[in-house]
Amino acid sequence: MSRPSAEPVVHIDQGRIRATEWRFEPGAETGWHIHGHDYAVVPLTDGELLLEEPGGGTRTAPLVRHASYSRRAGVHHNVVNNGEKPLSFLEIEVVDDPLQGERLQTLMRFGDAWNAHDVDALMACMADDCAFHSSAGLVPEGAVHSGREAVRRAFAAIFEAFPESQWTRPQHRVAGDTGLSFWRFVGRTRDGVAIEVDGCDILHFSGALIALKDSYRKSMAAPKA
Repeated sequence: MSRPSAEPVVHIDQGRIRATEWRFEPGAETGWHIHGHDYAVVPLTDGELLLEEPGGGTRTAPLVRHASYSRRAGVHHNVVNNGEKPLSFLEIEVVDDPLQGERLQTLMRFGDAWNAHDVDALMACMADDCAFHSSAGLVPEGAVHSGREAVRRAFAAIFEAFPESQWTRPQHRVAGDTGLSFWRFVGRTRDGVAIEVDGCDILHFSGALIALKDSYRKSMAAPKA
């Protein structure tokens, strides 16, 4: 059963400041979104929110009228009115860089494409002049793949080597033209060897697209006797 949509009413949209009032009927939701900017919330009513988060997690959060709070860019969730009465709050965003939100959206799509094993969707997130430095190789940078065709082949080879693979617990951050994605890689080799390690990508942007994916991954080793 689908939920009704919350109503956003923009009160201020002037350069670095955007203020949006969100109005929720009982059971209404914002829809899934990732916050591209630091923001503050000023509750205009009392109420209770249901927060749906990546990975299937949920939690509730009380709203207390005029009890404000703030969050950093990168929060990813769906917000639902969990009460029996209408509620509303004012969301105030600090828009430092217009591209920051677009870049965060790119990282979110990029992560989804990895878990879907969708090479076309991955390449749609990459700039025309792009490169991929993998976490292992014969030079200090790892294996270096330059140009769209080389990057496409390298991405496809990862899915070939790890047909069962997921990048779980994603967290994305953007500062200027640099992005950072944390994840836990869970998969199996074609021989059935299980792997579960933490890692991250340092990503450099050209506009809103990824020009360089520079990967780092933990290496599991047997403990010493």
